[in-house]
Amino acid sequence: MRSHAQAVVIGGGLVGCSILYHLAKLGWTEVVLLERSELTSGSTWHAAANIHGLHDVTNISRLQHYTMTLYKELEAETGQGCGIFQPGSLYLAQTEAREHQLRIQAAKAKRYRMNFYEVDRAEAEKLHPLVDFDGIRCIMYEPDGGNVDPSGVTNAYAVGARQRGAEIHRFTPVTGTEQQPDGTWIVRTEKGDIATPWVINAAGLWAREVAKMAGLDLPLIPTEHQYFVTETIQEIADLGRRLPSVADRDGEYYLRQEGLGLLVGAYEKQMKFWAEDGTPQGFGHELFADDLERIEPNMMRAIDRVPAVGNAGIKRVINGPMIWSPDSSALFGTIPELKGYFCCNGIIPGFSQSGGLGKLAAEWIVEGEPTLDMFGWDLARYGHWATKAFTKARVEDQYSHRFKIHFPNEEREAGRPVRTRPAYAMQKKMGAIFGLNYGWEHPLWFSAKDEPDHETYGFTRQNWWAPVGREAIMLREKAGIIDISNFAKYSVKGPGAEDWLNALFANRMPTKIGRSCLTPLIGVRGGIAGDFTVTRLGEEEFLIVGSGMAERFHQRFFRAIPLPEGTTFESRTEAMCGFNVAGPKSRDLLARLTNADLSNDAFPFMRSQRITVAGIDCVAIRVSFTGDLGWELHCAADAQVALYEALLDAGRAFGAGPVGSRALMSLRVEKGYGSWGRDYSPEYWPQESGLDRLIKADKEFLNKDAWQAIADNAPREIMSLLEIDAVDSDASGAEPVFLTDGTPAGQVSSGAYGYSVGKSLAIAYLKAGMAKPGDTVHVAILGRPHTARVLARPPFDPEGLRLRDLETTTEPAE
Repeated sequence: MRSHAQAVVIGGGLVGCSILYHLAKLGWTEVVLLERSELTSGSTWHAAANIHGLHDVTNISRLQHYTMTLYKELEAETGQGCGIFQPGSLYLAQTEAREHQLRIQAAKAKRYRMNFYEVDRAEAEKLHPLVDFDGIRCIMYEPDGGNVDPSGVTNAYAVGARQRGAEIHRFTPVTGTEQQPDGTWIVRTEKGDIATPWVINAAGLWAREVAKMAGLDLPLIPTEHQYFVTETIQEIADLGRRLPSVADRDGEYYLRQEGLGLLVGAYEKQMKFWAEDGTPQGFGHELFADDLERIEPNMMRAIDRVPAVGNAGIKRVINGPMIWSPDSSALFGTIPELKGYFCCNGIIPGFSQSGGLGKLAAEWIVEGEPTLDMFGWDLARYGHWATKAFTKARVEDQYSHRFKIHFPNEEREAGRPVRTRPAYAMQKKMGAIFGLNYGWEHPLWFSAKDEPDHETYGFTRQNWWAPVGREAIMLREKAGIIDISNFAKYSVKGPGAEDWLNALFANRMPTKIGRSCLTPLIGVRGGIAGDFTVTRLGEEEFLIVGSGMAERFHQRFFRAIPLPEGTTFESRTEAMCGFNVAGPKSRDLLARLTNADLSNDAFPFMRSQRITVAGIDCVAIRVSFTGDLGWELHCAADAQVALYEALLDAGRAFGAGPVGSRALMSLRVEKGYGSWGRDYSPEYWPQESGLDRLIKADKEFLNKDAWQAIADNAPREIMSLLEIDAVDSDASGAEPVFLTDGTPAGQVSSGAYGYSVGKSLAIAYLKAGMAKPGDTVHVAILGRPHTARVLARPPFDPEGLRLRDLETTTEPAE
């Protein structure tokens, strides 16, 4: 066994072997995999091993499509069979919402040239004569769907990795992972120790135990999961060909052919946790006792749809463990607080995702960043607030609603609240409907008299559409008060603060006290890793404001630049709260609460001051994500309620009131403002996002070399604003955009109805040269083409006069 390795993978299941293979494929041949038992132990060996390409998240569809196409290449390369069966998959919709979901996926498939399309009942009956299609309103077919052999695929990855020089050691449990002073690691085993710069936790059911060796707590918990296989069904034996699998998610089961019988699996409501306090070390290829009564309702729905299931005997039952994250998506990526520690855990549809996850993991480790934006699966989406109680509640919800549709803007209640601000109870009494943002409860919208006191979910406009519109119009015509406490806030102090910030960010930091700047953070491949407002509060003091949901994600970048001696960096997100007071009456509202001069001359746009508002010390910044006249007010958390009460009391005289984040989304889209995590992403270059004007090429900054490598490249895609002819549904993100002849032209990054301009709007990335302002395109809302026009300027305040409270055009401030 090597004493030194470029990376050590812990876990010899499907995902661990895929990561090892892809590391070797990228040229890292001195890599080692350590498996406590035999390859495929844990969850891999007993998996149903279904494969499918489409997912609600576009990048996961791309990841899964790569995986499905990889298996045949892997067989040819290694000579190891993967047991590939691809008779296709039929997707059934019993409800209108499910039909919308399938049509949306079909439109995305067309955009990325994946094979997924609608078939009529007659064609479906030819494909699968055992299915009763009564009550089905839409049928989609994926010709490449099917299943693989768990052992065959895992061993093919292993063979491929060994062929490139990687080592695999079975029956070699890891007994410790110890980080050294220089950030490298010693991985300890009874057979010897390995020194390495990278530890990769792909330990599956034992991911929690392996993480604890490094002092980490991962939000994961296992459950039992059952499927059964029938005896031979004569109709299948007589057919002489393999039947496509059936995805009847409204029926809450999955079904495919196994041998000459059928395999039926279910995610039941009466789910059962397992090994809550730790996975037994001796567990390996064991199964649990059968408990088919728990899945009987699901079985009956499967029998109704495929009567042959009910006439066949049960050949065997598989009841084995799976390990889940709170949202059933992978915990993927580097630990922001630890150098050289990578996780890939909590994968549920592993055989659809193993190849893509392995490829992206290897890219991240070898090249510093994956080629796809994986923020939605990045483990940094969870922090210390993701407790065991939260994880258990969310996993129970995810498992028992495995096939429930995730609608746009949906907020699930399980496990909440976790983190609340002082004003939470007050806002609740005011009728606030809350969402979750990095664990924090924050107001989405406020229910007024005779308005709904809860929200519904769907692909069309829901019951919150009108209340959100009321808030947006109120702000545009008068003023609104938006709780922005969930924005991430950081303090940098000391003699080296300015130099450190300049070394981190691409824009030049303000040199005068009271000045602010907008700045991008550049990713490892030259894309947009974040956007921030930086304000100089003193000679040696700065305040950074950024995306709240990305607070832990951005720690990776903050830690990449060593702090100068005597300089401190501190997160102030928990210690500070804030409000954005915006709208044409915002100055008049604030003037009632402060003696500070708020005039344009004394307090221009993109300037800041320390002021007292209603007797409360605040950092006031003249900026607003609404695109309207406004100020951000940041105060100590214990002063939040008093400040809120004062702002609301003063606002009543002007017809102003509370505004939630849904209205803020609408207001910023009207102005064409991008938002990180939606419109700004590491996948997009600054010149594509319109942020290149904020980059100062005459100074050094993090990842400048990567930016310079692409800075002179023509944009591949261009961030554009679209006006859409939509009646009862608006774009929300990821909708494909096509030219009028059906040619794929791009995709929506975010969208909303613009209440103050009376237009359905979307921010989209369009392929360069395909569509220019004034051109007509089609946006696939609900999977169907909607006519849209590319706008030359934002429909609200295109010259920025409202934002600056000016009467003549001025150049935008940087």
